[in-house]
Amino acid sequence: MFRELTRKNKELSMDECARILKSEMRGVLSVLGDNGYPYGMPMNHWYDADDGKLYFHCGRAGHRLDALKRHNKASFCTYDKGHARDGEWALNIKSVIVFGTVEIIDDSNKIIDITTKLSRKFTSDDEYIKSEIDMHLHGTLLLQLTPEHICGKSVQES
Repeated sequence: MFRELTRKNKELSMDECARILKSEMRGVLSVLGDNGYPYGMPMNHWYDADDGKLYFHCGRAGHRLDALKRHNKASFCTYDKGHARDGEWALNIKSVIVFGTVEIIDDSNKIIDITTKLSRKFTSDDEYIKSEIDMHLHGTLLLQLTPEHICGKSVQES
């Protein structure tokens, strides 16, 4: 159902894909938007290694939510910061793409749990995190992306 990488020698292991999903701060979530156009937006994410799912927080209205209510399939792409080898300008980058279905979650306890974990990727200030969640909880939903296929590869820019 999903395509295999053409250049198998560039393929990342599932462990490496999980490491990148866990460590990277942001990526692009793409959904099937209005009039059949792809709609991609940069988003923070939390990868739960225990359940293998990705989580995103979002508001209670908008293009993304409307699109997901019509069609719950999505893809998410993230990539590392890359590195250049000595004497080279091109970056070597590892990227991961996740294909799956999205469930919209409106459970306050789950929203608090996941947004707290997500926020800790950016700050260790628990007081700040709690105040932000308290202030915005009423207007927040979670998107839970259940992977159907994950692939990653390492490429060199040129």
